[in-house]
Amino acid sequence: MNIPFVDLKSQYHSIKEEVDRAVFDILENTAFIKGKAVEDFEKGFAAAIDVKHCIGVGNGTDALMIALKTLNIGPGDEVIVPANSFIASSEAVTAVGARVVFVDNHPDTYNIDVTKIEQAVTDKTKAIIAVHLYGQPADMDATLAIAGRHNLYVIEDSAQGHLAEYYSKNGGWKMTGNFGHIATFSFYPGKNLGAYGDAGAVVTNNDEYAKKARMYANHGRISKYDHEFEGINSRMDGLQGAVLGVKLKYLPEWTEKRRAAADYYSKHLKGVGDITIPFFDKQKVKPVWHLFVVRTKKRDALLEHLKEQGISAGIHYPIALPNLQAYRYLGGRASDFPVASAYQNQILSLPVYPEITREQQDYVVNTVKAFFLK
Repeated sequence: MNIPFVDLKSQYHSIKEEVDRAVFDILENTAFIKGKAVEDFEKGFAAAIDVKHCIGVGNGTDALMIALKTLNIGPGDEVIVPANSFIASSEAVTAVGARVVFVDNHPDTYNIDVTKIEQAVTDKTKAIIAVHLYGQPADMDATLAIAGRHNLYVIEDSAQGHLAEYYSKNGGWKMTGNFGHIATFSFYPGKNLGAYGDAGAVVTNNDEYAKKARMYANHGRISKYDHEFEGINSRMDGLQGAVLGVKLKYLPEWTEKRRAAADYYSKHLKGVGDITIPFFDKQKVKPVWHLFVVRTKKRDALLEHLKEQGISAGIHYPIALPNLQAYRYLGGRASDFPVASAYQNQILSLPVYPEITREQQDYVVNTVKAFFLK
């Protein structure tokens, strides 16, 4: 049996008529940049996650950079970023001229370890980027409390957290994107809500931030040639807005299917070999399982075994951010980030997506069990 890591073809065929019609409408109306399809998606996505403003942009990395620029973060500033994330979380900081300061991840949730954040705060610190990694919300209450004590901005990187929920002691259950000063999403094709190309969004409940973010993403202007400041060109195109608008209707259903698949893995892989299944506090978070990440000290051998049996698995991420050659100039050592450095050799992502069948999951589970029995 061959099992893909993500099955975008099956997903497309399940909504083919709607997608094809939406794309045809864009072609017929030549609404290639922004336009009604993008505006409708922005309104729809804002409503779906219960935020006031959504600005569609070119991709998730641009969204982070735009969020940083909106908050006037730049040269001379420091931004705290988790050691375990995709490089977009940190390279956006460098792109605006600020300096990245890494903090190790929590040993259970893989998100930033909030008990270590304050040690990294200096008089130059301007913001904390809270990444909702793998689709599990970061500890927002603790992050916001630290930010409040030090007068810092909080940016949510929710590239993997579409519809993920967090229970705040101050406001109850809310979806990610509602906790920080500003938040960002990616709609890369493989995401839980994925476009058919690159796309992203900036969301916020602050009117001024929304206005500035929209202007910055569109050459620093609102009207066509009235540029109030220099910005960049990062606008969602009409085709992506149309596709995302169709997919958004199915996202709640797809999310529940991901949760069911994750529950099935957790139940049937518990106690198998030395595998550690994902942990989350049901009283605080409702993950959306962009990735189902397990740990094992036999990771590389297990990965090879899965591939030999036709199962596509992945490693997210094989090198912790502070250990990348790109950040050697910061002078950090692997021992400064013991959890992220240890886990980079142990984490393994199993295939999880709405279309995965019980038969496919059983094959994955049995293949994993057979490896450890061997």
